[in-house]
Amino acid sequence: MESLGEMLKAWPTGRTITEQAEQKLAELLAEPLVAKLRAKYPELDDHTIKINMSRVYQYVTEYRNCSDCPGLERCPNDFEGHYTMLGCDTSYGYPQLHDRKVACKKFTARQKEERIRSRIRSFYIDEKALRRGYSSDEILTNDLERAKAVGQLLRYIDRTKEHGLQEEGLYLAGQFGTGKTFLMCYMLQELAKAGYSGVIVYMPDFVEDLKSLMHEPGKLKETVEMMKETDLLIFDDIGAENLNPWVRDHVLGAILNYRMQRKPTFYTSNYELDALERHFSFTSKDGDELHKGQRIMDRIRPYVEVVMVTGENKRGRK
Repeated sequence: MESLGEMLKAWPTGRTITEQAEQKLAELLAEPLVAKLRAKYPELDDHTIKINMSRVYQYVTEYRNCSDCPGLERCPNDFEGHYTMLGCDTSYGYPQLHDRKVACKKFTARQKEERIRSRIRSFYIDEKALRRGYSSDEILTNDLERAKAVGQLLRYIDRTKEHGLQEEGLYLAGQFGTGKTFLMCYMLQELAKAGYSGVIVYMPDFVEDLKSLMHEPGKLKETVEMMKETDLLIFDDIGAENLNPWVRDHVLGAILNYRMQRKPTFYTSNYELDALERHFSFTSKDGDELHKGQRIMDRIRPYVEVVMVTGENKRGRK
């Protein structure tokens, strides 16, 4: 933003700086915003305004900029997303003008969004699904066939906000494209606003990456610890991964064993629980291992509320 000094220098030649300053003072004194300031602080006289012309000029200019805001990215004020506020202090026996920077509503909203976003980590999930905001009415009316599932989800969110982290998570089961991942992303956003951290993991891609992490034990440990400790952990599309015994028993099993009775874990799947157990009971390497499938399910089944998500397939729908 151009300062008062720079503006005076740019004025046409032939007039002294003093004359230019006097004209600018007269303009500032005639400003409706300055009149409001003087109504608030009756002790604010012309002399005080004159010796604080730069402050008053900045105050008026930034107010005008904010009134015609071009957006945070193009904010013309000296301090992006902030404007100058003026106050008057008479504790010294004479009026003394002081200024301070105040964050605008748009800057405050962006900070809030960034704080919420920082609480959520996603692996292989479309960021648009996490960032797009929806109201509870919108997700309820988007597809009335899944209204019962949405109602269960909203009640779960309310319970968590009111009573803290629940012992049970949610298991969203249903056909392709009914919005299970979308509903989980909505839940993450809502609970992140309440201060909870969350991780959402797309299982098919995650399992493939775990195979390469076998050779990076430090990074593997860091990833597993993060999933153990986050408030809300979502395994998205579980059952669609190409499972191997090591992932099932030493990674997934370790995470679930730690979280049960500590923090809730959530799932979306095309499988119901019995079918998921059959999935976990067979690997291409070792064939049928019913007891190991049951062992994993003992860490899932008792710790979830099952939510059946019905409705039409929305993938590819315009």
